[in-house]
Amino acid sequence: MALEEFEREQMSEREKGIIRMRTITNYGMGVFLILVGFFFMFPIRSTQGYINQYDPVLIKVFAVVCWLYGGFRIYRGYSKNYFRN
Repeated sequence: MALEEFEREQMSEREKGIIRMRTITNYGMGVFLILVGFFFMFPIRSTQGYINQYDPVLIKVFAVVCWLYGGFRIYRGYSKNYFRN
């Protein structure tokens, strides 16, 4: 069986459910990580005391890493490239 034939095969209901579950998980985790990045980059007044205990440069780097990884998770949920090797 050629690779093109494999890609054109219909997926089973189980595979469709797995793709749907992974997509929702990736979107949810992506949004959550982006919000966490905003939380650390722009802390609110009630949590500012806890965040200011740590190095501000590392906090900013962590926020940017959260944004990048959150964006990657959203992209991965959008591309739905789960069963291809």
